[in-house]
Amino acid sequence: MNKEFFEALEMLEKEKGISAEYMLEKVEAALVSAYKRDNGGQDNVRVKLDPEKKETRMYRQLTVVEEVEDPKTEISLEDALKKSKKYRPGDIYEEEVKSKNFGRISAQTGKQVIIQAIREAERGMMIREYDDKKEDIVSAIVTRVNPTTGNVSLEIGKNEMVLYKHEQIADENLQVGDRIKVFITEIRKEMRGPSIILSRVHPGLVSRLFELEVPEIKDGTVVINAIAREAGSRTKIAVSSNNPEVDPIGACIGPKGARKNAISAELGSEKIDIIKYSEDVGTFISAALAPAAVLSVTKMPDGDNSYRVMVDNDQLSLAIGRKGQNARLAAKLTGCKIDIVSAETLKAAESAEAEDTAAEE
Repeated sequence: MNKEFFEALEMLEKEKGISAEYMLEKVEAALVSAYKRDNGGQDNVRVKLDPEKKETRMYRQLTVVEEVEDPKTEISLEDALKKSKKYRPGDIYEEEVKSKNFGRISAQTGKQVIIQAIREAERGMMIREYDDKKEDIVSAIVTRVNPTTGNVSLEIGKNEMVLYKHEQIADENLQVGDRIKVFITEIRKEMRGPSIILSRVHPGLVSRLFELEVPEIKDGTVVINAIAREAGSRTKIAVSSNNPEVDPIGACIGPKGARKNAISAELGSEKIDIIKYSEDVGTFISAALAPAAVLSVTKMPDGDNSYRVMVDNDQLSLAIGRKGQNARLAAKLTGCKIDIVSAETLKAAESAEAEDTAAEE
């Protein structure tokens, strides 16, 4: 068994990258834990692990005394002298403990310590591997879908991670074997161990997908200035170009819409509006409200970053969008409060106001 044990440690190091030295420390702790469980919490034990000889030995340490008061921690001088004439009161006498004599519960305790050590080592390696990939995307394969929680287990490289239900695109029906891309939003170091938070709903996922699909974004010619997203439904993305000869919108759409369509397909056919960024707020807001045509944008005098947008009556529903989505995304994209009114409604209100003023005079 000793030989098999050390061969198992070597295999762990080779296949999982968990160092044998680290595991030896944890195994020693496991054996001590098992001993304590069988001996009322006493830890007077020494563990000797010898990888070269492939031997595992445990020794109970007893203090040599003239008169024994606690047989679990002490041995009489008379008994110690039977082994060697060198012993004197106060010396430590060692006797070998056979691990096979451990009780079932104690052995189980030791086993759990070893399993926990492997998990901690795997988590630590996972954190080191993915620490520099925060706010980046990785490819994953769906390995399991929990029918109760809706959480999805993913295989990413040699690791298994969880994509929680609230981080999944609404109505997306993930199946075992599906290949998807996920965004690493956060790496948390918690009491129970580090964990990597994955998302399919974060706006950063769209941004990174564009970087992958559009060479002009990757090389810095085209810049993503802002992004607003309602995952699974619609995204608005504002782009600009550092080269006047490169059309940022055309670059993102790609030949025959290939680039944009590839990203949309990855996101479950999510609609993507690509608009040109402008430092002029009025121009930016007008573009953000596309596909509606805007007549004018006026800054409100009584509100910070608040603007009134006027559109023709037949463009009002288009500007607001279904359930207010177009206006909501435009506001997120521009960082402005937007009040949309039709020209006809505004004229009627101004006319009524003028009549009231005239009547008062």
